[in-house]
Formats: sequence, structure tokens, C-alpha cells
Amino acid sequence: MVAISILSMVMVGRVGHLLDELTDRYAPVNAHLTRLSVSSLERALALRRMVIAKMQDPPDEIGYKLRKQIYEAKSAEVESEAQAARKTIDAIVADTSTPSDNAALARIESRIESLMNQTRRHLGQEQSQLLADLDARDFPAVRRSLARTDALRDELNQGVDAVRGEMVKVSYAAIAKIRSEQTQAVLTSAIVTLLAAIVGFTFANLVSGGIIRSVKRLLEGTRAVEAGHLDQSIDVTTGDEIGQLAAAFNRMVLQLRDNQRVRETFGKYIDPRVVEGLIDRPNLTAAEGQRRVMTVMFCDLKGFTSLSEGMTPQGLVKVMNRYLSIMSEPIRSNRGIIDKYIGDGIMAYWGPPFVDEADHARFACLAAVEMIERISTLRREIPELLGVLGTPMETCDLRIGIATGDALVGSIGSDVMMSYTVMGDVVNLASRLEGANKAYGTRNLISERVFTAAEAAIEVREIDRVVVAGQTRSERIFEILGRKGELASQQLASRDKYLEGLAAYRERRFDDALRALGALLEVAPDDGPSTTLISRIEGFKANPPPQDWDGSWHIEK
Repeated sequence: MVAISILSMVMVGRVGHLLDELTDRYAPVNAHLTRLSVSSLERALALRRMVIAKMQDPPDEIGYKLRKQIYEAKSAEVESEAQAARKTIDAIVADTSTPSDNAALARIESRIESLMNQTRRHLGQEQSQLLADLDARDFPAVRRSLARTDALRDELNQGVDAVRGEMVKVSYAAIAKIRSEQTQAVLTSAIVTLLAAIVGFTFANLVSGGIIRSVKRLLEGTRAVEAGHLDQSIDVTTGDEIGQLAAAFNRMVLQLRDNQRVRETFGKYIDPRVVEGLIDRPNLTAAEGQRRVMTVMFCDLKGFTSLSEGMTPQGLVKVMNRYLSIMSEPIRSNRGIIDKYIGDGIMAYWGPPFVDEADHARFACLAAVEMIERISTLRREIPELLGVLGTPMETCDLRIGIATGDALVGSIGSDVMMSYTVMGDVVNLASRLEGANKAYGTRNLISERVFTAAEAAIEVREIDRVVVAGQTRSERIFEILGRKGELASQQLASRDKYLEGLAAYRERRFDDALRALGALLEVAPDDGPSTTLISRIEGFKANPPPQDWDGSWHIEK
């Protein structure tokens, strides 16, 4: 390949040298001859303008002098271009490194010299006589002399055109030579490259013959691993690099087998994404924990105690497994992490590094909507699973609490057992909101921060302002009514009526609140929040709230 490169460089360099000569010498000769013809015409034009200036009455002496200067300048340009063309042709002939047609070039140079000598002798004399007649204002003689001058100038231009034609032929011959050299260079490079490729291929075939079989075995093993067959292994038959690679491959397969077993086993106890982080990305699940904004959900099955009392252990396990499967699917499909199952309760969370901070509240709310939609499925499937009708499961319901806030996230536990979980006030708030559903007769309650983050995706109604146990600051809580834009007109009207009653309740206009909430109960008799507020207002008649009461309600459980 080095020899090919050197040969190619030499041949390309020669072609480049020929192209340089064509560009730097042949083209300039043609350019000089073209400018010579142009200057000759311009000189003739200046001469005519001199005649016109003199023939005016009175004569335009200033214009005459100005045009005479132009005439003399163009005469000098004619001589200069002719000398430049001859000098460039002499340089081509003198350069022995290029295969130029020196005989033809010498003839062209001689013709240029002959034309210029003839021009100086005949045209110069005629133009001198014309100027003399012009100074004597012998205009008939000037016209005759001007006609002879034009004839001589035309003769000069014809001679220059003939020389240019010969120069073009010589240039085409040089171009043909360059093409021949280029073709030869390409052909030679192709032949030498082909020979080198044959030699290289033969050598490589001899050297790699023993390697290919081992590589094929490695490839077959890799494809088997890619297809999920982790029971593959490769026999190590040599001690060279290929043998070391085969041994490393076997160790890798063994490690993959162990990792797969870990994933399959612990993926049933811990969310697969947490398992993946613990195995593959330990920096995302750091043991020291990180402070992050998270969204936490607690879900509980209403009526679980009465359900469990009348079932055998085996039947209860079937029911719980089916219930947890149905309710876990919306959490997982909405990118949530199930932290743990607590009896019939589910604790889940959303947040980095699994969900972007801007999205986790929205995903949690959408998961809650889907879980509530699956209650009918749960009520239908559980009796079928047990083969018994009239079970308490047919009237079961959910209680969901969702809160967003700062939490400590990380692997937390002892030296012998760790758990990747979340801790903090947001967990307590979500748990309290789940329990508060019992007081308000609702299925779900979310914190104000959740509503603010997910407002574009859900329809809600504000339920109350509460102070949960363990906190001193009041918190506005909301109920998710459905996805954005999916509420019926009757639902929207009921929400507005409740908000009217809630506003009157907070402003101590209890009679107005009772009227608004009573009107709502006529349309929706099972509306729990309306019933709860009416009960409180009835209680305020006996024990009015203090003067500094801000409408907040304390939740102790």
C-alpha cells in the first residue's frame, strides 16, 4: 500500500504539473492574444475619434489631445500584449519537463513577431501620414488614409485570429496529453491496487484461517445469548488471545445468568426499575439518599375487614392477589413505582430518576382515575373467582390519597437489609389523605400541590381545607372527578353548587351553605362531602366555631 501511495502521488503530481502549465501558460497566451485584438480595435476607435475631433468646426483640440493619448496608450498595449504572448510561448518551449509541441509553438511565436513587425512598418507609416494630413486639415486625404489604415488593422486582426486558432489547437493537444496521462495514472493505480489486494487477501486468508473458526464459535454463542439462551458455553482449546476471549465470554454468560436470575426473582418483590437501578445504575439508587420532590400515593380497600372474616386463607389469598394485580397495573402503566403492599393497602410513588419532576403528579392522578374505573371489574371478577355470589366484595370500594412534596429517597435500612423507598412529611400527608376519604365519603383526595402540578390533565373539585395530624399548616384538598374535558354538564353543575356551598361555609354564611348543599343532595343523594359539611354546620349550631376560625378542619386519623 505504501508503494501504491508513492506511485499514485508521483503520477498525480505529473498530471497536476501538466494542468498547472495549461493553466499558467497556455491559457495566458490565448488571453494575451485576445487582449491584443481588443486593444487594436480600441486603438482604431481612438483614431477615428481623433479624426472626428479635428473635423469639427471649430476643431475640438482638447478632445483631440485626450483621444490621442488614448490612441498612444492602446498602441503601447498592443505591443505589450504581443511581447507577453511571445515571452509565455518561449517559457513553454524552454520547459523540458512537459511534453509540449515546441515546433508548433515556435511557429506561433514567429508569426506573432512577423505580424508585429509588419504592423509597425506599414500600419505605423500609414497612421503617421494620417496624423500629418489631419494636422493639415486635408480631410479628403484623411479619409483615404483612414480607409487604408482600417484595411491594415483588419489584416492584423485576421492574422492574430489565425494565430489564436493555432494556439487553441496546440492547447487542445496539451489537454489530450493530460487526459492520456490521467487515464494512464488511473489504470496503473488500479492494476497495482488489484495486485496488492490479491497479495493481501492471500496473506490474510492464510493468517486468519485458524482464527475464523474460533470467531465463528464466539459469534454463534453471542447470537444464542442475544436470543436469551444463557446456557451456552464455548470450549477453550487454545491459550492465545482467542482462547482468553472465549474464557471471558464464558464468564460473561455466567454473570448474565446470575443477573437474570436476580432480576426474575427480585422483580416479583421489588419494582423491576428499582432492581435495574440497584444492579446496573447504583449511582441512581445511592445508599446515602437524596432530597427530591416526589408524589406519593396510598390506596386502601374499603370493607377489607368484613371481607376477610368470612373467607378461608386460600380464598383470601386469591382475592388479594387479584385485587392487587388489578390495582397495580394502572400504577405501573403510568410509570409509578410500587413501594410496598401493606395488607390490602398499596404505597406507590413517582419521581426522579424514574419520572421527570414536571410529570410525576400528572401520572399519579391518571393512575388514580384508572384505578377507580377498575372498581367495577374488581366487583365482577372476585365473586367469579371464588364461585360464590353475594360476597362483601360486590360492594367494595377504594380510598386513595395522593400528595406531592419533598421526600428523602434512597436505599434505607440496616446493615443486613435495605429498602429503596421514600420518607418524609409527604408520605404522612398522602396516608392521612387516604384515611380522610372515610370522613368525606370520597374515593380519592389529593393535596393542593398535586392539583397545581396536574391541573392541565384532570378535573377536580375543592373539598375542604384541613390540618392533618402531625402538621400545623392547613392544606387545601381536592377530589379528582375525571380526566380533563370528560365531565358531563350535570357533573359540572354539581361541582359548581358544591363550591358555592363551600364558599358560604367558610364565610360563616351557614344558611346559604345549607341551601346550596341541600340542593346538591337532591340531585346527588350520595355526595359524601356535602353530607359531611351539612353535619358540621348542624354541629356549629350547638358549638359555634371560634372567631379566628379560618374554615380549616383538623383530621386526627
